[in-house]
Amino acid sequence: MDTMIAMCGLDCAACEAYRMTQANDMAALEQVAAKWREEFQSPEITVEQVVCDGCLVEGRKCGYCAMCEIRACGLARALPNCAYCTDYASCQKLAAFLAMTPNSPARAALEAIRATLA
Repeated sequence: MDTMIAMCGLDCAACEAYRMTQANDMAALEQVAAKWREEFQSPEITVEQVVCDGCLVEGRKCGYCAMCEIRACGLARALPNCAYCTDYASCQKLAAFLAMTPNSPARAALEAIRATLA
């Protein structure tokens, strides 16, 4: 499976919402919505809110990605992802996200990309 590193470092290609959207599997997307309703304690999540074509491409975005400040910032700066940003080390938006998701591989993905840029 190829990777698609989002602005924040998450891999869109590993996201169940992305994968089920690309497979056009509405039953699986409903299962993702049900899982997210419970996981995020958000009973209002609908299947339409989990449909996603990925962070970096035009198209549909899941509910959070559609309003993501990190994504908006990276797009405004025309960056492939936050690893390429000159403000990477001091970015409070990214730091807050990474602190909120300590078990995600996002930080490691961004750090690995930064290591190739040095």
